[in-house]
Amino acid sequence: MIQDINKYFTDIYFNLHPTQEEVISHQSVRILQMVQKQQYVLIRDIAEQLSISHNTASEHVKKLVSNGWLYKERSDEDQRKVYLHLTDEGSVKLKKNTELDENKLQVALSRLSTNERKKIVEAFRLLSEVSK
Repeated sequence: MIQDINKYFTDIYFNLHPTQEEVISHQSVRILQMVQKQQYVLIRDIAEQLSISHNTASEHVKKLVSNGWLYKERSDEDQRKVYLHLTDEGSVKLKKNTELDENKLQVALSRLSTNERKKIVEAFRLLSEVSK
C-alpha cells in the first residue's frame, strides 16, 4: 500500500507540478514551509528540524532574507528572540515550489465526476490530518 501511495503521489506531482522559473534548494523550501506552517520560528528551530548547525541555518536564512522571501522580527518580550516570517514574495515562491499547478489540476479534476472529486478531497484531508 505504501509503495502504491508513493507511486501515485510522484506521478501526480510529476504531471501536475508548476514550471520552475528559478532554482531554489530543497532546504530553502523546507525553511519556507516551516515558517509558513508554524507561528513562531527561530533559527534554532530550523537548525533542529533540518539537523544542521545553527551557523548553517543562519546562512540559509540570510540568503532567504536577501532574496526577499523572509523577514526577521525581534520579540517584544525577549529581545534575544528573532522570529522569522514569510514575505508576500516568499509565499509566492513557496506556492510555486510546493503546490500543484492549479490549471493542470483543474483540467485533471474536470475529468472526474463530482463524487470522485469529493472523494479525492476527503482522502487528502484525512491524510493531512493524521500526518500532523
